Amino acid sequence: MVLNVVGMTPALLASAPNLSRLASTGAMRPIDTVTPAVTTTVQSTYLTGTLPRDHGIVANGWYFRDLSEVLLWRQSNRLVSGEMVWDAARRENPEFTCAQLFWWYNMYSSADWSVTPRPMYPADGRKLPDIYAEPPQLRDELQAKLGQFPLFRFWGPAADIVSSRWIADCALDVFERHRPTLTLVYLPHLDYNLQRLGPDHPRIAQDVAEVDALCGRLIDAASGAGAEVIVLSEYGITEVSRPVHINRVLREAGFIRVREELGRELLDTGASRAFAMADHQIAHVYVRDPADIPAVASLLRNIPGVERVLDDAGKRELGLDHPRSGELVAIADARSWFTYYYFLDDARAPDFARTVDIHRKPGYDPVELFVDPAIPLPKLKIASKLLRKAIGMRYLMDVISLDATLVKGSHGRPTDKPEDGPLFITSAPDRVGAGPIAATDVKALLLDHVFGKAGRQQTARLVA
Repeated sequence: MVLNVVGMTPALLASAPNLSRLASTGAMRPIDTVTPAVTTTVQSTYLTGTLPRDHGIVANGWYFRDLSEVLLWRQSNRLVSGEMVWDAARRENPEFTCAQLFWWYNMYSSADWSVTPRPMYPADGRKLPDIYAEPPQLRDELQAKLGQFPLFRFWGPAADIVSSRWIADCALDVFERHRPTLTLVYLPHLDYNLQRLGPDHPRIAQDVAEVDALCGRLIDAASGAGAEVIVLSEYGITEVSRPVHINRVLREAGFIRVREELGRELLDTGASRAFAMADHQIAHVYVRDPADIPAVASLLRNIPGVERVLDDAGKRELGLDHPRSGELVAIADARSWFTYYYFLDDARAPDFARTVDIHRKPGYDPVELFVDPAIPLPKLKIASKLLRKAIGMRYLMDVISLDATLVKGSHGRPTDKPEDGPLFITSAPDRVGAGPIAATDVKALLLDHVFGKAGRQQTARLVA
C-alpha cells in the first residue's frame, strides 16, 4: 500500500506519530524531486520512472497549441506517455492487480480499480459532486456505503480533512474487498492549510496529526494483511510572501491580447504574442513568434521574484524539453509564486475569477482556498447562493478573493533544504539505499517492494 500524503516533509514528522513510528522501524529518505514539483508532474514521474521530457506532463496543465486553449486538470491517462508501474508489474506476474485511488490521470487507465473525482455538470450550470470509477459499479457501491463524495471539501474554501477521510474509507473498502497487489492512495489534506497559512503556522501541527491518524488506520490494515507500506509525498510547501503577476507584466509590455465579453476581459491566448500559464512557482511562457523569445526572456528575468528563466538549454538540463512546455519556463524564487492574473483592473476580471473554477482559469489559482474577507456576512451570502441552487435557479458562487497576498505557502520549485521537501518512508528498510531517492527511481522501488528485490536501481545509481 502506497500512501501519497501530499505536502508531508521530514520537518513535519514531529507531529505525525504513526508515520514517525513507520520511519523508525523501517526507513525514511528524502526524495530528489523533479521540476516542476507539482501534483501531476511528480505523480507521472513516480508511476512511469521517467522525466517530464518523456512522460509529457510538464505541469498540472499546459497550452494546447492546436486548440489555442490552456487546459488544466485533465483526467485521461492517455495524456501520459510511458509504461505505468502496474503494466510493468504485469509483465513480471500476469496475476498482479492494482487499485489507483485518487492519484491523477486516473480515467481510462489500465489499473484494475480506479476512483477519481468527476463532478456532474448539468446544462443549467450546476456542479454536482460525483466520482468516476472503474469498474463502473464501484462508483455506486462506494457512494452507497460512504455517502456522496464530498467534492466541496476536496477543493475550495471548505476543503478540509473530510475529503481525505472519505478517500481513506474508500481505500479501506477496496483493499479489504479486493486485496489488490498494489494499492495507491492519495491523501490531500495538508495541501490546504499549508497554502492558506504557510508551514510555520501553529495550526499545521493539528493538520499533520489529523492526516497521520488516517494513515495509522491504513497502515494497520495493510500490515495486518501482511502488506508492506510506503508513504511518500510529491513536494514540500514552503513559506511565500510575494505573488508575481507575470501576465500583467507581459500585458503591459504589449505581448498579451484580451477579448472583451459583457464588459469583462478574457485572455485571448491564440492572439497573444506571449503569455504565461502559471502553476504555483513555475510558469510556462508560450511565445508565438520565435523572434520575440529574446525580448520576452529579458523581460521575465527582470521581474522581481523570478529566480530563473529556462531557455531550450535550461529545459534540457531539468528534463522539461517536451513539445508541451512553453518556449520559456520561469521559476520563482523561494519566497514567491506566480498568479495567472492578466487583468489590470479587478472590476474587469472575468466572472469566473471570483469562483472556484479550475478548468476555465488559464492557470492555477490557490486563492480559491479563501472566501473573500471583504464580503460582509459571507456565510449568509453563500447560503443565499445555495438556496438559489436548491430551487433550480442559476447562480454564481462568486465568493473568492482576488487578493493574492492571502496565500502563504507554495511549491513547484525544489526546496532549498531536504527537510522541507518530499519524503519516502518504507516498512521494508532493505529495499532502499543510504542516500536520497531520485523521483525517477520510485517506480522501480514500488516494483522492488512488490517482487522482493532489494533496492537494485538506487544502489546501482549511488555506486555509479
